[in-house]
Amino acid sequence: MTSHTATTPSYGQLPIIDLSAADRGPRARALLHNRLHSAAHDVGFFQLVGHGVTQAETDALLTAMRAFFALPETDRLALDNVGSPHFRGYTRTGDERTGGARDWRDQLDIGAERPARVPGPGEPPYWWLQGPNQWPAALPRLRTAALAWIDRLSAVAHRLLHELLTAIGAPADFYDPVFGAHAHPHLKLVRYPGSATDGTGQGVGAHKDYGFLTLLLQDTVGGLQVQREDGRFHDVPPIDGAFVVNLGELLEVATNGYLLATNHRVVSPPGATERFSVPFFYNPRLDARIEPLPFPHAAEAPGITTDPSNPLYAEYGYNELKGKLRAHPLVAQRHHGDLLATV
Repeated sequence: MTSHTATTPSYGQLPIIDLSAADRGPRARALLHNRLHSAAHDVGFFQLVGHGVTQAETDALLTAMRAFFALPETDRLALDNVGSPHFRGYTRTGDERTGGARDWRDQLDIGAERPARVPGPGEPPYWWLQGPNQWPAALPRLRTAALAWIDRLSAVAHRLLHELLTAIGAPADFYDPVFGAHAHPHLKLVRYPGSATDGTGQGVGAHKDYGFLTLLLQDTVGGLQVQREDGRFHDVPPIDGAFVVNLGELLEVATNGYLLATNHRVVSPPGATERFSVPFFYNPRLDARIEPLPFPHAAEAPGITTDPSNPLYAEYGYNELKGKLRAHPLVAQRHHGDLLATV
């Protein structure tokens, strides 16, 4: 059994996890597991280095992303997600909501490239979330870079999840069946254009992610804040080449609260300073039912955080559909008015 030693929190930086230590022999891997266990149990957030993603791979995505946001607004609005019943495409600044309040950012939402699946009679409505992406005709390299990034980070997240489960004494491959070829990864290309004209500072409001793992590539501007053990939101200083990783609600539920899904938010950069970020969400199949994780620390689990306004469902797809309907009211009203009463 892997031991776990709680650490005194340092609010100046999140724990730093070097995934490459898993390849440096038993002692290095055991130390990795101890640090990973502590970070996931005590904080729910950490910075990931040693992940193997190269600077060339990162540059290919960031170059294409910046080119997308430099396109004329008419080109971006041609991909308006209001036209997609699958919640794919471009969201203009201020059209997304978190906690009912406007997020001051624009973004492109991308998922696995699959044909649309319209739910048939009696089928769960979450199948609306499967469908094609929208791509800018003027920028074909964006499709190549984004889909390559989804594949690359899916592999990193798969490996990280195995090491995390091993670190808490669980079977490493326990959740492999809910991923595979029909997993439902999600990528956002996000631009924060600076402070809103009305002075509000919500780049994105406080929230938890509802999948398994999120791997965030952020630039050097900063603005991400994580709620720590003292109840306050603390800045996450960027580290060159690192991914900021956080655990989603599915892992908290699967471990009955032993692993933490943690509130986080983004404060808008000052003035007209642009901030770019690329969150990748490692999510299971839409129809996956997440079974409780067997692990030796289960007796220490405190129970999950309950929020009457945010019910959690056994099938993953219902959780994501709930989030999309709340976050994108214009899409919901246009395509899914019959579902709005459920959220």
